[in-house]
Amino acid sequence: MDKDPKTVQEMFGRIAGRYDLMNTLMTMGRDQSWRRFVLQTAAPPKGGSLLDVACGTGPMALMAAAMFPSVSVTAVDFTENMVRTALSRPGRQKVSWGIADGLALSFGDNSFDAVTSGYLIRNVPDPLKAFQEQARVVKPGGRVVCLDTCPPPDGPLKPAIMVHMKYVIPFLGQMVAKNRSAYEYLPDTTANFMNPRQLTDLMKQAGLKNIGFRQFMFNTQTVAWGEKDYP
Repeated sequence: MDKDPKTVQEMFGRIAGRYDLMNTLMTMGRDQSWRRFVLQTAAPPKGGSLLDVACGTGPMALMAAAMFPSVSVTAVDFTENMVRTALSRPGRQKVSWGIADGLALSFGDNSFDAVTSGYLIRNVPDPLKAFQEQARVVKPGGRVVCLDTCPPPDGPLKPAIMVHMKYVIPFLGQMVAKNRSAYEYLPDTTANFMNPRQLTDLMKQAGLKNIGFRQFMFNTQTVAWGEKDYP
């Protein structure tokens, strides 16, 4: 499970063209509703600003621009092919796009009213640093909200979920994205990732407060959030 930034960057660059379709297939079309919940939880104020980190091909940022027309939406990813794909999508002109590393965001302190990310944290070598950067650039009182996968909990559904992750997703990756290895890596990072309590503990370590989480899809998807305290 190599999380070397260059290796991860190259892998996501290779699957950018089919990334959205694969997400839809893997989540049975539920990923859009989870992103909507992320944005509703982030709740940027009218006339405010929102940063979407690791924007991929732009689904979260484009949804934010549609949901909050008065909000200035900025989206960044460290994979150029992902951003290039986003720039071909309808509504792209409503978002400011850029290339940036989630572990070293190129923005000043207290720059945004809300910060979101989707499937970033399990793909970085230093999850705490990623949250620290998001906490740095969000304004006091603003929320940091992340969506990510988590290991399936013990229970009667776990064997079926593991079969889906270990065999079905790589098969779809081979057939649809023409890249089986990438979709062996992604389930592997999920199976070995933090549980929601560990994820929210990390947000607390990053200095956030009023932390909470909600799970979806048989508790395999987590939306976690926290607020930046006032000085």
